[in-house]
Amino acid sequence: MNNDLAIFQQYFPESTSDFCFNLWKEYQFNFKVTRPRLSKLGDYCYRRDKGHQITINGNLNPYSFLVTYIHEVAHLQTFKQFGTKPEPHGKEWKNYFRETFQPLLKPEILPIELILPLTEYLKNPAATTQGAKPLMNALRQFDTHTDVDAIALTSIQAGEIFELNGRIFTKGELRRTRFLCTDRQSGKRYVISSNALVKKSL
Repeated sequence: MNNDLAIFQQYFPESTSDFCFNLWKEYQFNFKVTRPRLSKLGDYCYRRDKGHQITINGNLNPYSFLVTYIHEVAHLQTFKQFGTKPEPHGKEWKNYFRETFQPLLKPEILPIELILPLTEYLKNPAATTQGAKPLMNALRQFDTHTDVDAIALTSIQAGEIFELNGRIFTKGELRRTRFLCTDRQSGKRYVISSNALVKKSL
């Protein structure tokens, strides 16, 4: 994709697009908006031949997109400063995540109903926002495509069948914050966020 301001204005909240665009200009990484992925909302990677790259799922609402973007930028910042020495979501990453987000935590920039849970979350950010229920609930208020019949994956039992993104799965065992689920058509297994919104199949 072309990394110009128009792209940032398309995916981020309007009040944050300039800030996020300036982060891209400062750190000069390849930024890609991808199709929805079951196992992650975004990622950061570095390759010697391709440099730094951040990808974000394109189906996220603007505020979820923003949180995921800053999360991944913090990984880049940590790598540039410390290399691979720190833990992936250790204190160095937590500090960068918190510090980078700080200028945005203002009511003229973000909705007040998001600032409060986000401020609490940033005191000790986790590897994924999926386990931070107050923040996840706040972010979901801004979803525009939520199915009225959708429920959290945690609400159904192991072995039950559910639908996600038009595909049918069987729910499996919990692995940290994600469930190992089986695609009933292909037989392949995927890790899916415990708070993913799914439709229970009859």
